[in-house]
Amino acid sequence: MTHTLLGTRTVLRRHARSITLAALAILAACGGAADAPSGESEEELVARARGIHERVITLDTHDDINPANFTADRNYTMDLETQVNLPKMEEGGLDVSWMIVYVGQGDLTDAGFDEAYAQAVSKFDAIHRLTTEIAPDRIGLALNSDDVRRLAAEGKKVAMIGIENGYPVGMDIGRVREFAERGGRYMSLAHNGHSQLADSNTGEALDDWLHEGLSDLGRDVVAEMNRWGIMIDLSHPSKVANMETLELTRAPVIASHSAARALGDHSRNMDDEQLLALAENGGVVQTVAFRSYLRPDKNRAFSEASQDVMREIAEERGFELTGGGRRAMFMAMQSMDEAEREAYLEEYQTLQALTEARMAETEGMPEPVSVSDLVDHIDYMVDLIGLEHVGISSDFDGGGGVSGWDDASETFNVTLELVRRGYTEEEIGMLWSGNLLRVLDEVQAVAAEIQAAG
Repeated sequence: MTHTLLGTRTVLRRHARSITLAALAILAACGGAADAPSGESEEELVARARGIHERVITLDTHDDINPANFTADRNYTMDLETQVNLPKMEEGGLDVSWMIVYVGQGDLTDAGFDEAYAQAVSKFDAIHRLTTEIAPDRIGLALNSDDVRRLAAEGKKVAMIGIENGYPVGMDIGRVREFAERGGRYMSLAHNGHSQLADSNTGEALDDWLHEGLSDLGRDVVAEMNRWGIMIDLSHPSKVANMETLELTRAPVIASHSAARALGDHSRNMDDEQLLALAENGGVVQTVAFRSYLRPDKNRAFSEASQDVMREIAEERGFELTGGGRRAMFMAMQSMDEAEREAYLEEYQTLQALTEARMAETEGMPEPVSVSDLVDHIDYMVDLIGLEHVGISSDFDGGGGVSGWDDASETFNVTLELVRRGYTEEEIGMLWSGNLLRVLDEVQAVAAEIQAAG
């Protein structure tokens, strides 16, 4: 398979898109409104964007979960402190949440594999519990694109299942089929740390590798995922592992939550060579709203400034902050009783508001990474590989979120920014869900062919 050249159709689409964006830039430079080519007012533009947002199916391919939030007493029917839950999805018009069966990388031993498998099963079970016991009237589980459209037409939210890290497969390749039967529709072969299947992007920092790409078992798992209709996710493995996967797979792949390395120099992002190969494969990269991936330097400057201000205000108020960022805070809150958790969260939210206000009043403060930065990455990848190969994800509750899209209730702001950039309703529908669902259809079609051939 040749990865160095794009097909003629993709090149023409890229060229047309570049002309459109250039024309809009000329309009702006000449005093016209690039986001309102027909002279529409800001009010009219927002109203048009809201109409588009309501009509398209919005789909986020990466939302982490905690089984503790899928119980009778505490669950996603409540507006929890999580970035994703049903009230936030309903407020922001987010239709589809890919809920993630994530297991962190541990020891490559039988005990490690057994523990990883148990963690994975608990998360599969939690998602099924939400859709069959806790809130079946408000959200359903989709296994294919027809399910997504049917549930959306019924006015329900949609859950889908992605698997982050092939570690729970252990050495038992039969678990690939089992995970498909449990509803898993994509899986990455590694996470942060080398798995038994593939090297991780994290090896880049020290040039430290375990397999120099995929392991022999990893190659077998690629074929097995093709066989059972699980999309292969390139977001965490190493570049060498990803390029090898692209050579081996018989079906299109995805990168469930990655951005463009040309704009954000992080090993979790995809460089142009990987992006071009993914496009040649027919896959899709889901642009991730993760601050430190989109604009590492900008995020570092803003985070340092905001942490200094928040610590200053916390000290003034006699409040003790937990360290380690959002995920560490949520983990610390899990050990609190309900009253302590609510009190901590209330004070923390007050601190956030006070911090934002003080930074806004202070001259020279750095700006946060925003929805605009997210769409800069979308623009870049659309121009490089074609709109049909680009989508959107958040990595909510796993570290994701940017100013303007910091939880599911703010999802409309992404559509609004796309409208401002001149994307049409059809293009926005493709970015939000059409491209990803097209890949899922093709992966499942390949699986049906393989199974039919025995």
